[in-house]
Amino acid sequence: MKKIRTALVGYGNVGEKTHAPLIHVCPYLELTAVVERHHQKSKEKYPSVSVYKSLEALLAADAAELIVIVTPNEYHFAQAKLCLEHGKHVVVDKPITIHSHEAEQLKALAEEKGLMLTVFQNRRLDGDFRTIEKILKEGILGELAHFESHFDRFRPEITDNWREKDVPGNGITYDLGTHLIDQALVLFGKPKWVQANILKQRKGALADDFFDIILGYDKPYVRLTASIMSNAPVPKFLLMGEQGSYSKYGLDVQEKALKADTLPAGDDWGLEAAGSWGTVYLADKIQKYPTERGDYREFYENVGKAILGEALLSVKMEEAIVVLQIIEAAFESNKTGQRILLH
Repeated sequence: MKKIRTALVGYGNVGEKTHAPLIHVCPYLELTAVVERHHQKSKEKYPSVSVYKSLEALLAADAAELIVIVTPNEYHFAQAKLCLEHGKHVVVDKPITIHSHEAEQLKALAEEKGLMLTVFQNRRLDGDFRTIEKILKEGILGELAHFESHFDRFRPEITDNWREKDVPGNGITYDLGTHLIDQALVLFGKPKWVQANILKQRKGALADDFFDIILGYDKPYVRLTASIMSNAPVPKFLLMGEQGSYSKYGLDVQEKALKADTLPAGDDWGLEAAGSWGTVYLADKIQKYPTERGDYREFYENVGKAILGEALLSVKMEEAIVVLQIIEAAFESNKTGQRILLH
């Protein structure tokens, strides 16, 4: 099988540690090119790649059929648009753009040209999230009344990362919020309204570093929150239903493994140790509930199959647009103090 030539635009931490290894192990894709403005660091791990200093140079060389954009959020729209105009399939690291109307333009352009366009929503493939999908499908908690999703970290010092600077698309809401909102949409669909508090809690912070977003459904009550000031154990997920509850601590094991340069391969990839499993609390018993295997590899396998016409795309642009509409509503709610209705 001839592999799809794939280029990576941006070789910072996320490009190097997450996207490149996942592309490298994908049976449908071949990493043939990387855009690095100032270095050729990618050649250390992937000596056969061609390195270009700009996206324009990459496109002029026609070095790839699929282009993966892993640059700061403010560049996503213009870069994705340019790639589509050059007839390339495109994956954009989340969020796909800053504004929902930009995402709508990209969707229309991709459809007009018959190209694949999607956003990297790898957190759908977290083991804990897959476990929640299984628990809800099995109905072991009964009708769900409350769903709470946290993504807390302890980083009290402001860093030099672009996400913490005064630039478009900065902050934790466009970062972690994109993942949590997408997960809620997968589980419960589009909410009726949004209410949110979005704060800058660290001294001197230029970007938001805390959010608390309520998504309005008839049922369940859905709360999504993230903090960069949390150094105490807080459940990653908390579900409460008529017949019981489920709580889960700790992050998916894949991110840590990728940061440690562990190749995403083998039968044990994405498996969580039993000691970290979540707990189900029922009326008559309390028991550990095995965490499903997480597998980010499936994202790029699906992309490859979709390009070849062998599968439907898992992460659809319609969903990416709704995520951005919810983020926009969350910022509006924070500003006005009101619930914002979604249309």
